[in-house]
Amino acid sequence: MSRVTTRPEPAPGEDTPTPIDQAGRPATSEGAEPGEDAEPRLSVAAVARRLGVAPATLRTWDRRYGLGPSDHTSGRHRRYGPADIARLEQMQRALLRGASPMEAARYARAVAAPPQPSPEVAEKPEEGGEGPVLLSGVLDGDDIKLVGGSNTGGRGLKLTGAGPQARGLGRAALALDSWSVQRLLIEAMGSDGVVATWQGMLQPVLRAVSERRQRSGSGIEVLQLLVDCASTALRSVIATAPAPLNPRPVVLAPVPGEAQELELVALAAALAANRVGHRLFGASLPREGLAAAVRRSAPAAVVLWADQAHYASPRVLEDIPITRQRARAFAAGAGWSPEALPPHVERLGSLEAAVARVSETVLG
Repeated sequence: MSRVTTRPEPAPGEDTPTPIDQAGRPATSEGAEPGEDAEPRLSVAAVARRLGVAPATLRTWDRRYGLGPSDHTSGRHRRYGPADIARLEQMQRALLRGASPMEAARYARAVAAPPQPSPEVAEKPEEGGEGPVLLSGVLDGDDIKLVGGSNTGGRGLKLTGAGPQARGLGRAALALDSWSVQRLLIEAMGSDGVVATWQGMLQPVLRAVSERRQRSGSGIEVLQLLVDCASTALRSVIATAPAPLNPRPVVLAPVPGEAQELELVALAAALAANRVGHRLFGASLPREGLAAAVRRSAPAAVVLWADQAHYASPRVLEDIPITRQRARAFAAGAGWSPEALPPHVERLGSLEAAVARVSETVLG
């Protein structure tokens, strides 16, 4: 950090002097420096902190894709101006939408830089205006819609065959970017629905993060953040769902002792979007609490979730007081053995099948 010196105090009536550094340039705040056009400029480290990436990533983007300081002079430190930073922010935004680095760089140059003739970027007339067209996706309004690409990565995640949305979600999760994880999931569920988002986006990334942790022995923080953010996004769907149509609710609960409940929350969100009212209980509900919840709710159906076979005891199902309410009983999750289920209990399959079956049961 350079030492800043100042001139002597001005005499009355004189202007206040500007602090200068050792090179004789006007000094500015930490990490910033005015350019020839008097715009503030940030160092590589300052921009990296702002974007939440490593400084080496910025140098790579500069070297490979030309997204560096626009007026960098050899022999001087890199300093990023507002236009440069705007391009980098667009690059990062496209990456989180699932674009490959090359696609993201094209997009960033197209939307943040002055239009320039290029064989890769053209102007496509739209009914409401004009927008830059990417080779594997189209900018529609203020969002990016990617429609292909062979990139299988999410920076270290094996997402072979996954779509752009899953790749973007994987990148955000590995960066521990909880805000982007939640936003990507909420946007996807708003446009594609809960079931499609679970099957095509969230489930592949959850599987890839779990496999990565098994291979490397690290990354528990990535998995935990992804699960927590997914639960938050799914519960936001429940909180904003339209009024239910069924007079008697569906009770959804994990079996006592079961800690894995994310897919049960996804089922609750999908049912809520279908206007199926429910009572969702968390993993800490003990057996007596479950029985009391069923008695008080007088439900039309009860769904018990078990991911681990150790907790999937048929006795739990037999102890549920559903006879008086004439409620249907369902078992969901990989922990249940179909052969061990009581005759009155129906086993649910995939999330899509479970949503359809429970909705049909309570709505007719």
